[in-house]
Amino acid sequence: MGLDDDAREYHRSDPPGKIEISTTKPTNTQRDLSLAYSPGVAAPCRDIADDPEYAYDYTAKGNLVGVVSNGSAVLGLGDIGAQASKPVMEGKGVLFKRFADIDVFDVELDQPTADEIVTSVSAMEPTFGGINLEDIKAPECFEIEERLREEMSIPVFHDDQHGTAIISGAALVNAAEIAGKELDELEIVFSGAGASAISTARFYVSLGAKKENITMCDSTGIINQERVDADEINQYKREFARDCPAGGLDEAMEGADVFVGLSIGGLVDGEMVRSMADDPVIFAMANPDPEIGYEDAKDARDDTVIMATGRSDYPNQVNNVLGFPFIFRGALDARATEINEEMKVAAARALADLAREDVPDAVVKAYGDQPLQFGPEYIIPKPLDPRVLFEVSPAVAEAAMESGAARKELDLDAYTEGLEARLGKSREMMRVVLNKAKSDPKRVALAEGTDEKMIRAAFQLQEQGIAEPVLIGNAKTIERTRERLGLAFEPEVVDPREDGHEAYADRLYELRR
Repeated sequence: MGLDDDAREYHRSDPPGKIEISTTKPTNTQRDLSLAYSPGVAAPCRDIADDPEYAYDYTAKGNLVGVVSNGSAVLGLGDIGAQASKPVMEGKGVLFKRFADIDVFDVELDQPTADEIVTSVSAMEPTFGGINLEDIKAPECFEIEERLREEMSIPVFHDDQHGTAIISGAALVNAAEIAGKELDELEIVFSGAGASAISTARFYVSLGAKKENITMCDSTGIINQERVDADEINQYKREFARDCPAGGLDEAMEGADVFVGLSIGGLVDGEMVRSMADDPVIFAMANPDPEIGYEDAKDARDDTVIMATGRSDYPNQVNNVLGFPFIFRGALDARATEINEEMKVAAARALADLAREDVPDAVVKAYGDQPLQFGPEYIIPKPLDPRVLFEVSPAVAEAAMESGAARKELDLDAYTEGLEARLGKSREMMRVVLNKAKSDPKRVALAEGTDEKMIRAAFQLQEQGIAEPVLIGNAKTIERTRERLGLAFEPEVVDPREDGHEAYADRLYELRR
């Protein structure tokens, strides 16, 4: 069977679909049932009626997100309608649960207009702790999100707009660092002017890029003042109209530092890449076929081309799953009234910082032992890196508290530890062990100290304060490997060939005798 048939079988196997509802409290006895429903349930109902905040204490509201769509702009499929979009929305629920332990009800609305959707979703505020809007076409999606954010006192987040913006924003921060360029000096060209492109451009400005340095192209060409005057473009595109001559994408890319593709595959060729500034950054994120292929972009230049795509089979995949589960986790736990710009920037900065850290072996192994080291081929963390939860969610929660969006104050250290428990008992137990080790770090000798894994292990032990590592091996070899790995630490090294080892041998003999 091919992939399509495999997917059909995957979805239809009993029970059909990908999500289910399960109970979280005992329901084995008559008393259990009387507590869960009548008559016992009346007590929490009365409390919530007196103070609506009790809903977060007595119900699943605080960990429940509504994934809402009308199926009018499903990625790669277009306007397929509400019913046909349900497998996608269930899939979104799977990702919420898998990566951040957030429960989801998917809500497919057979409603084409913004007014209808706003009315329906706002009426569901008592049910949910947050709303994730999904696959709603532009420009209605802008209006829907704006109005719902005004009308509702829970987080509302349109992932098609902001997810790509946040993840590629993290990539942009690191790409600029590697290329030795400042964000406010970057000349940025966009191919595409839909919801995702406009939101991404806005977000880059929040990160430090200059609006006047952004050139946006749609299918007609450069969006400029002339087209505004001719009333050719909608109000959202007008935001990024430049006072410049008309032209196509090829002309816009001349001398540009950054290309951001959120359009269709095959629009960019090698000559257009060669026309860009030194050490260009290319985010070709059209799916499944990017605006220019990874190899084609790399081969077009002799200098460093920092390349990202939306594909998993190349480095630097811009994958929204790095964002929405962890952003909602932090927002829900802080009981935020919204997901504001400060929270989105905090998420991007946390992702950018995480990509600069040494990657645990378990993550490297999950991706086929490919090298994962900060540089042109690794500017964004991998989705299966469990540290994303512990870095992004606390950063979002902290930004919510500092910006005034939070209704609950969190102890961030205790909160981070609590997140570990969401990944299972084994992770929770390891956290207990690590905390005990940190309370009284011991000297730990690591044999085969010239091995790359041992040097990285020593770095992580020292960086996290778990132990005081000692590497056994040739000092010069260890230093060369440390520099190649870019690990900023000075390990204690014992070189058996240079240091007197008779005492060690005698001691080992005595212990083993």
